[in-house]
Amino acid sequence: MAKDEFSDKKKPYWSKDEAVANIQRYCAFQERCHKEVRYKLIEHAIYGDLLEEIISDLISNNFLDEERFARTFARGKFRMKQWGRNKIKQELKIRDVSAYSIKAAMTEIDGDEYLSVLSNLLAKKERTTTFKNQLDKKKKLTDYALSKGYEYDLIAEMIGKR
Repeated sequence: MAKDEFSDKKKPYWSKDEAVANIQRYCAFQERCHKEVRYKLIEHAIYGDLLEEIISDLISNNFLDEERFARTFARGKFRMKQWGRNKIKQELKIRDVSAYSIKAAMTEIDGDEYLSVLSNLLAKKERTTTFKNQLDKKKKLTDYALSKGYEYDLIAEMIGKR
């Protein structure tokens, strides 16, 4: 049996200059969190003081900004995937974003728009799902909205109006 030709290929090691250039390009392409950049550098055998020095340079040269990342992430996930605040917060915590930056990111979501999106999500789900009875309808709509990261009290209030 022939050996897979790709199995022996490893990630190339970067010199300091290559690491700086490549990681700057990586950060310029889209907003990144510190954790993503750290893993990318470690993948290419950049460790210890050199890794910290590169990350420090990225921050001072404005390639890496945790608050900017959090704000962009929150706006994008809310507008494109229609995620609720809870899911956005959870994902930012997974990425080791600070509580301060998470709080700043939540200001990017307009309250009226948030309620409108939740209402539209529930209406769409109601049109595309079959229900056995009123209790089943309430449970399915609640579960769906909770899975999208919306707060239970807002969901209950919205479903109660239907």
